[in-house]
Amino acid sequence: MIFGKNYIGNQQSAQGSKTYKTFNPQLNIENETVFTEATSQEIDDAVQLASKAYKTYRSISGEKKAKFLNAIADEILALDDELIKTYCLESGLPEGRAKGERGRTVFQLRSFAELVQEGSWVEASIDTAQPNREPLPKPDLRKLLIPIGPVVVFGASNFPLAYSTAGGDTAAALAAGCPVIVKSHPMHAGTGELVASAIIKAAEKTCMPNGVFSNLNSSGIEVGTQLVKHPAVKAVGFTGSINGGRALYNLAAQREEPIPVFAEMGSVNPVVILPNAIENRGEALAKTYAGSITLGTGQFCTNPGLLLAIKSEGLTSFISTLANEIVKIEPSCMLHPNIIGAYEKKKANMVSQEGLRVVGDYNNDVQTNYARQIITTVEGKTFLENTHLHQEVFGPFSMVVQCDDVKQLEAIISKLEGQLTATLISDNEAQDYSNVIAELQNRVGRLIFNGVPTGVEVCPSMVHGGPYPASTDSRFTAVGVNSIKRWVRPFSYQDWPDNLLPDELKNENPLGISRFVNNKSTKDKI
Repeated sequence: MIFGKNYIGNQQSAQGSKTYKTFNPQLNIENETVFTEATSQEIDDAVQLASKAYKTYRSISGEKKAKFLNAIADEILALDDELIKTYCLESGLPEGRAKGERGRTVFQLRSFAELVQEGSWVEASIDTAQPNREPLPKPDLRKLLIPIGPVVVFGASNFPLAYSTAGGDTAAALAAGCPVIVKSHPMHAGTGELVASAIIKAAEKTCMPNGVFSNLNSSGIEVGTQLVKHPAVKAVGFTGSINGGRALYNLAAQREEPIPVFAEMGSVNPVVILPNAIENRGEALAKTYAGSITLGTGQFCTNPGLLLAIKSEGLTSFISTLANEIVKIEPSCMLHPNIIGAYEKKKANMVSQEGLRVVGDYNNDVQTNYARQIITTVEGKTFLENTHLHQEVFGPFSMVVQCDDVKQLEAIISKLEGQLTATLISDNEAQDYSNVIAELQNRVGRLIFNGVPTGVEVCPSMVHGGPYPASTDSRFTAVGVNSIKRWVRPFSYQDWPDNLLPDELKNENPLGISRFVNNKSTKDKI
């Protein structure tokens, strides 16, 4: 049941006077539940409780954290139809998408549970003492990764489950040993509250300290701002717009004690189609990309918003086919009136740019909050000169850039901002375009070969991040178990008695984990 209140640890609270409702974009009406925004006192209470919980939770064993994470997954599944119905009412997304995202959320939690139960993720490293070394003795040094403290996670608008309350950021932080305070996204506050209740139940069932998790309602930027500024908060996770992520990054940097903000933001995800591929299978590629551009109403951070190719008859035919195919697809509902409003505004602004041509535009009547997809094209020279054309239009929008030659193609790629992904489409010709590949590698976190960027596999080898502004720190991924490294820091013990060391660093290796001992990987005792 949804109450519209905040979770301050395991207690519900609604002290404030500022309220709001979520919105059903399919029916174009507000949903019934009234949510109460967190007050400054409730924000401080949640952070202080998290700080207290951290003192205990940071040292809880991997086995116990694994039970907690698996219990969260179980409790989310136990919400059953109530969660799915609420998700759909608040997002306009179909039931199949809701169930798929729930499955991904559960999988992420169980993956982190498996990681921390095994234990080697802490990257234990031991260099034993050499007291007789000349000219100076060598001390005993032992290093591992430790949690950094309470983490604030901002729910994402376009993924009410997988990137929100119990999504990847929360799962990774809890796995690392960091309590989490979620700033719930106002577009799906009911979904967030249900998931929060599941996390609280799991925490109680597995005897986690009160305050290991809190969920705060917010209709604007005030709650998030106060959380980032709070001196007891040690890191921030964010998925959303460049403007939002950069604002949080600036706030965190201006604190007396600056803290990291791991923000995953905008991306146009360039797709480079090489000459042989566009000549040999341009029609099939156009059909494939029409589907990718409109998938989920273009509301994925990996939506292919930019297609690059060298001028040819094949490219002309590709553009014509893509334009024809895009208008055959029935438009779908966007997440919220504010999102479609921003889409229409950015689309209109883009179309008004000199030299840009609309080649495919869905012109039929659509339901309220349904987005009309559009394909545009522009000359490579114009694209290079007008950096406004490089910006993301969040929705079913894509631009084909017609390059004069490979040198111009390389120049265009080099001028792009950092991106999450790039795609290379090739028919046995990639070896002849090593400079293009090198330029793409320099601009993105993941390079796809002969595929589409939409779809992010959750596995250890996935990198979901990239150079700014795709993310605020390209050294880390926001997806997969390696994302845990955002919420930890390296820590060394020097010449400590064995009995006072954490189990991960003791001579006997009681956890049986893989460690790096005197420059060799081993599970052996010392």
